[in-house]
Amino acid sequence: MITREQAYQLLQQHIQGRFMINHHLGAEIVMRAFARHFGENEELWGICGLLHDMDWEYTKDNPEEHTKKAAEILRAEGVDEVIIHAVQAHHPSASGIEPSNLMEQCLYTTEELTGLMIACALVQPDKKLASVTDSSVLKKLKTKGFAQGVNRDIVNQAPEVLGLPMEDVIHISLEAMQSIAQELGL
Repeated sequence: MITREQAYQLLQQHIQGRFMINHHLGAEIVMRAFARHFGENEELWGICGLLHDMDWEYTKDNPEEHTKKAAEILRAEGVDEVIIHAVQAHHPSASGIEPSNLMEQCLYTTEELTGLMIACALVQPDKKLASVTDSSVLKKLKTKGFAQGVNRDIVNQAPEVLGLPMEDVIHISLEAMQSIAQELGL
């Protein structure tokens, strides 16, 4: 299996923008937190989060191609098909591949939360994740005019597919994001 260091180097070869690097780091740490919660493989789940949008800078203007370029790159690098499938399943409207296991469902429903949490931090007076609370994230999740790029329909599937109340999904995700706040500059 590809190591975390190899995955991060691969990500940096294909993603240049700091915002998108931060999005990947957020998805990685959130996936690791949920793997820990569910007693699953943290390394595997984290790498899936780290690589999930690695083709974004190639496909942002052609969303129907999103995840296809990533699958091509990952296969060329010899990355395990389990990771490739998870990357593709996180965007089924482009890939045609639906999330089919807990890891894929977790990535699909929680990676959007990282953007919401960053947006919540940026409206704080100090612009810090430490100032964001579970209740403020839940409130902003319900505010459709806030962070409009966040697909709330997907996020709102998390309680059902993960078997957790939304409050727990938010708490696990926010705690994870706050643990790397310094690395994210937040």
